[in-house]
Amino acid sequence: MNVEQQYLLLPGPTPVPPSVLRAMSKPMINHRGTEFRQLLEEVTAGIKKIYQTDNDLVIFPAAGSGAMEAAVVNFISPGDKVLAVSIGVFGDRFAKIAGEFGAQVEKVNSPWGEAADPDQIQDILRADNGHDIKVVLVTHNETSTGVVNDIKAIKKAMGNHPALLLVDAVSGLGAMDLKTDEWNLDVVVSGSQKAFMLPPGLSFMSVSPRAIEAAKECKNHKFYWDLENALKYAQRGQTPYTPAISLFFGLQEALNLMLEEGLENIIARHAAYREMVRTGIKAMGLNLLVQDPVASSSVTSVLAPGGLGANKIRRSLLERFGVVVAGGQQRLDDFIFRIGHLGFVRPLDLLSALTALEIILYENDFPIEIGQGTREVQKMFVIKEDALNE
Repeated sequence: MNVEQQYLLLPGPTPVPPSVLRAMSKPMINHRGTEFRQLLEEVTAGIKKIYQTDNDLVIFPAAGSGAMEAAVVNFISPGDKVLAVSIGVFGDRFAKIAGEFGAQVEKVNSPWGEAADPDQIQDILRADNGHDIKVVLVTHNETSTGVVNDIKAIKKAMGNHPALLLVDAVSGLGAMDLKTDEWNLDVVVSGSQKAFMLPPGLSFMSVSPRAIEAAKECKNHKFYWDLENALKYAQRGQTPYTPAISLFFGLQEALNLMLEEGLENIIARHAAYREMVRTGIKAMGLNLLVQDPVASSSVTSVLAPGGLGANKIRRSLLERFGVVVAGGQQRLDDFIFRIGHLGFVRPLDLLSALTALEIILYENDFPIEIGQGTREVQKMFVIKEDALNE
């Protein structure tokens, strides 16, 4: 199957708009010159609008996990006690990174497919009378399961505890609401290959004034991820080391597209995608891993029917129809498949993928009629007569 004819429905990397691809083909410029300074200042301002923040923000040449490591080494010293809130693979990863850099990690695990309980976090922090816990790590959108955490409620649950809140928003930012300043989030990291509609390779980190002060006291080892150095160079319109210039050109165009659409409209569009996919899957008679109230707008996890493994479904979708969906990770391997619906995805892409899934299920003797699920999704496209006459 020609990759240019595929329906790429992963939770990242996501499809890249043609205008972004064209922008990335621009000639190289001097990364220490005036042109790059203007470019860096423009894209930084644009990212801040998506973050809904006036805080300082730095850009690293890395995937999202690089930004997670940057968050750890700049705000957690060896020996610091850290509360890591995990609801899946990437919550575990955040905790593991902290442990690798010498933190004493206390994990709060929720069953995979469920969101974190803010009350549980509140109880732990209230019991920390000596304020030994220096940092709370939490995932905004857990890509491995398709669950979104209530970050606003988690921050509220922390009360007056002085611990910093570090948020992995790699797959959630730009697809779901995240009010960095209004919710008083200290550090938020994200990546280019999700809702920002770019190839992998850039990561972003916003830091509150309180976090910057804490970083000055951090004793951990760092070189490439040094926040103080990055901020110093940013004041001169530069990055400490050679930036991924082509990706910056693409980022400039991607932000133009996002800001033209408007953040509120982007969030609403992703919510509509979530409802489309979940409506179709339910109508087919399949089960979802995640309940509606905590369901992600970025990715939907579907339980494979008994006797028909998730990986077989994925292979059939790819080989027959060029539909690319993600598999389950670790303990969920072959139990679920994940349909990504963030970034540069169109409604008809999702309808086409659901149609292909319906055919695969029918061919494998799953009790389904052709059109059973897609019919319900098509109804969501219908514009009522009153709306047409407006």
